[in-house]
Amino acid sequence: MPELLTIKEASEWATGHLNKMVTPSNISYLIQYGRIKKICNNGTTLIDKDELARYYQSSLNNRENKWKDILGNDLNWHLSFEQLKEAETTKHVHRFHPYKGKFIPQLVEYFLDAHTDEFKKEIYFKRGDIILDPFCGSGTTLVQCNELGMHSIGIDISEFNALISNVKIGNYNFLDLRKEILNITEALTKFTNNSKIIPFENSITEVLTKFNNRYFPVPDYKYALIRNEIDELVYGAEKEKEFLNSYQNLVKEHGIKINNDKSKDFLDRWYLKNIREEIDFVFNNIQKIKGSTTKEIMFVILSRTMRSCRATTHADLATLKEPITSTYYCAKHGKICKPLFTILGWWNRYCNDTIIRLGYFSKLKTNTYQKCIIGDARKINIVQELEKENTDFAKLVQTQKINGIFSSPPYVGLIDYHEQHAYAYNLFGFKRKDDMEIGPLFRGQGISARKLYIKGVSDVLNNCKRFLIDDYDIFLVANDKYNLYPIIASNSGMKIVNQFKRPVLNRTEKDKNAYSETIKGGDIMRTYEVVLTKSYIIRIKAENEKKAREYSELFTSDIQNISLIDDRKKFNFEIEEIDCKLNEAFEVQEEEYEKD
Repeated sequence: MPELLTIKEASEWATGHLNKMVTPSNISYLIQYGRIKKICNNGTTLIDKDELARYYQSSLNNRENKWKDILGNDLNWHLSFEQLKEAETTKHVHRFHPYKGKFIPQLVEYFLDAHTDEFKKEIYFKRGDIILDPFCGSGTTLVQCNELGMHSIGIDISEFNALISNVKIGNYNFLDLRKEILNITEALTKFTNNSKIIPFENSITEVLTKFNNRYFPVPDYKYALIRNEIDELVYGAEKEKEFLNSYQNLVKEHGIKINNDKSKDFLDRWYLKNIREEIDFVFNNIQKIKGSTTKEIMFVILSRTMRSCRATTHADLATLKEPITSTYYCAKHGKICKPLFTILGWWNRYCNDTIIRLGYFSKLKTNTYQKCIIGDARKINIVQELEKENTDFAKLVQTQKINGIFSSPPYVGLIDYHEQHAYAYNLFGFKRKDDMEIGPLFRGQGISARKLYIKGVSDVLNNCKRFLIDDYDIFLVANDKYNLYPIIASNSGMKIVNQFKRPVLNRTEKDKNAYSETIKGGDIMRTYEVVLTKSYIIRIKAENEKKAREYSELFTSDIQNISLIDDRKKFNFEIEEIDCKLNEAFEVQEEEYEKD
């Protein structure tokens, strides 16, 4: 006779079993997504304790020991941050706006704070020091320096990245911010209510909910999928086609125009007509705000809203494929989903979330200087640029000098940093400087791209050295699978003196390949190599080995099948199973490079 537990009892048992907090919500998630079976008893949800134990054993048991067997006993498990929940790794303003390629704040804290352990045997920085991040991105280093009582400077070539970073560490009039949010939200609500979209949205939601409850019951459908009791490809396509008629009838009945009349730019292509009109309406209202700091926050809230409202599937938010203008079978959620027809819901959610996050961070902030300046870190004069923004901070940098660097340079050939926020550049009119990016995706990862990358990062370090104290410390988090950083260190008059190996257990952004991330320093630039690896075993039906390899790379991402029904029909393949495995230490093949 199986031992059955309520959700609360299961969370208490799992907390003791795993020696870390497991909430009732965590257990409900496992039920909702079909990881464990829901058993109903007189209206009470129960689960089988043995099945829950098997789930945790298969996914978590002896993970640290297994990784150390593969990657070595010098693996720094402290840097896995396994014990932290997502809410902690995306705390307060760190989840202010999505950004590909950012590191978690705890990684910054580990090297900057005053603790030591069996791996970090010395303290590198202290309160009052000045830290530089020449590849500032979304400002994680700046925020954590503020928390730790350190001054910090960021540099970024992207005007939009600088906007995000400076908004995170700014000081605000919360009364004014709440007033402007209320005014624009009320105006947007009225604007939306005057259109045909709300009655249409209500109708489509009601019909779709009934359809999904009937054909994709939660959690039974996902439980059956995981155990291969349903052919998702066939069943999903059948139901997608079946509901499409209802969708088209409702569009016609309510007189809704889906597409824009023109599709000349990013906004017209990736936003449905009503969404685009609402975005323009909010943007025009933000332009009228007089306070610059409040206006900047509102622009970031709008940008975050825009990202969530693009006409794409839920699986493709990180990497866009083709615009979606009708209902579709969503492999991520296991049901029929619809595109968004109004921004109002996300706008409300992100406005409230922003107030909460800024308020939380305001209680932690220290009286220190932080600023992200826009410019090319290969040649920028940091003091001169700071003098334009904050003369007191500029004087401090001149007299005290910068103590060190903590930064994450772009990973060679991995991300187009301007393109990921194309919607914001398009609407806000920011000048794009794609050609000035170091190591962008569009240049690839070939020999010539790597040489350019080496020169770019070396030039940044050589330029920034002139603003540092003599006994400086530098930490660079880098994907160094091509072993470029020994050359970069040499070109910069530095050397790699140490390394930490760090396992990557979870990723917030999708990634198709195992990769390494390296924290390097030297010349006294202390260089720390952090090896992060993960791989997947994929079972796939395809015509031959070449196509199986190609489709597995194209249509899987971070243990998810991201293929669409149309993809599977067009190319005649089926991904049956994806299993996460520990990766063998990858082989690095050295290339010969000429030193500058």
